[in-house]
Amino acid sequence: MTHTPRKRFGQNFLHDHNIIYNILSSLQAKPGEHWVEIGPGMGALTDPLLNLGLRLDVVELDRDLVSLLKDKFKQHANLEIFSADALRFDFSALVKNNEKLRIIGNLPYNISTPLMFHLLDNAQCIDDMHFMLQKEVVDRICAAPGSKKYGRLSVMMQYYCATELLFDVPPESFDPAPKVMSAIVRLVPHQQPPVEVNDITMLNRVVVQAFSQRRKTLRNSLKKLIEEDAIIALNIDPTLRAEALSLADFAKLSNLLIQEELS
Repeated sequence: MTHTPRKRFGQNFLHDHNIIYNILSSLQAKPGEHWVEIGPGMGALTDPLLNLGLRLDVVELDRDLVSLLKDKFKQHANLEIFSADALRFDFSALVKNNEKLRIIGNLPYNISTPLMFHLLDNAQCIDDMHFMLQKEVVDRICAAPGSKKYGRLSVMMQYYCATELLFDVPPESFDPAPKVMSAIVRLVPHQQPPVEVNDITMLNRVVVQAFSQRRKTLRNSLKKLIEEDAIIALNIDPTLRAEALSLADFAKLSNLLIQEELS
């Protein structure tokens, strides 16, 4: 069975058996667990996952691939295939008996960020997530304050999850080979948020504004939202740039703005 990768779906199919082995070793998947695979392609990971004796749901947008997968894995009773757009799919509907889902996916680069935030809307029913992403995106997700790669994606993802870069994946591991390096990231939703945030929408607004002009100091980048004296009162130096602030600092700023709106 063959399938020509489609550029409009951002398809790059993993074929490197060493990388597949490394991914499976990192997952530590166990029989009886409920897994969800996003964008299974031609089943390079689907096949070995099914052989571990776990329950597997896969979500695939390309109808030709759905037909291929149904034919290839028709003998597996522990597999259910959903022909759907993952960006609009209700992952919480897969949960049964208060279980937690474990999620894996080789995400198309053009939808990776919105798809991760869509999944985090259901973070309460997710145990962990392992994604193949563009390495640049993984570096941004895992970046610490003070890094040039630290930005909105770092702050918001780290509010929701513990993040870990597992290993890099070279272009030649795929067909067709992408023009960029990829990497595997592990995201584990926090049982309790690492900082107190009174309004997640306000946190996102502050973070977006602060990083909108990275070279500006906080007194300038946030002047439309918060007075300099108020920043100082939070023990935050207004002459710093956004990349110097921790998640806790951004939480302080957003919580102050919510208090001001309510007063």
